[in-house]
Amino acid sequence: MDVNGKTVLLTGGSAGIGREIARQLKAKGANVILTGRDPARLEAMRGEGFEALAADLSHAAGVDALAAALGDRPIDILINNAGQGVAHDFREGMPDPQAADDCIYATLNAPIRLITTLLPRLRARPQAAIINVTSGLAIAPRAGSPVYCATKAALRSYTLALRAQLAGERIQVIEALPPVVDTQMTADRPRGKMPPQECARQIIAAIEGGKPEANVGLTKVLRAVYSLSPALARQVMIRF
Repeated sequence: MDVNGKTVLLTGGSAGIGREIARQLKAKGANVILTGRDPARLEAMRGEGFEALAADLSHAAGVDALAAALGDRPIDILINNAGQGVAHDFREGMPDPQAADDCIYATLNAPIRLITTLLPRLRARPQAAIINVTSGLAIAPRAGSPVYCATKAALRSYTLALRAQLAGERIQVIEALPPVVDTQMTADRPRGKMPPQECARQIIAAIEGGKPEANVGLTKVLRAVYSLSPALARQVMIRF
């Protein structure tokens, strides 16, 4: 797909991977509408020439408010990038169930609700795409992040099924699986992180190339290990 001239709705586009996706798509001629929750970051992106909408996607009302803010504008590409981590490790204390609920909604339910809401206008375009950003953790989980891993694994399954449902239509369904990327969410990890610029570049390359999956960076290695031995991949990742 040629992204030049396409209108893109990008969730979680004011920081991290999303911010770099927005910048690189804009440089290629796309009209990017991005969302985020932090007012200062949204204002900074507006200063770069983006339309930036405040949206809290951790509950249904926030998703519906975003859809209302879009009005009836055509959307060519939907990128579900927004996600929310959550501390959920019983070895360190009792987790907060409300925080888990918010993570599940933002990372899984919100993409499903947005796709359901926007599918009619995507179908109306001559060429369209849905990109769901999951994670290498969708393939095999780590012990310290069970809720986050579960949402990404569920979104991966949803994406696979959605691709089968839309086969033959003019809508590409793409899954992007980043490795550990240098973002606010991984600030506690001192090393071994991919720059968000490179992660974004590989995701956009998959969109332009019409690839069903973007296995980014070290996720390619994890996919290879999993294809040979799912048990080995899970054993390695559970302690990661």
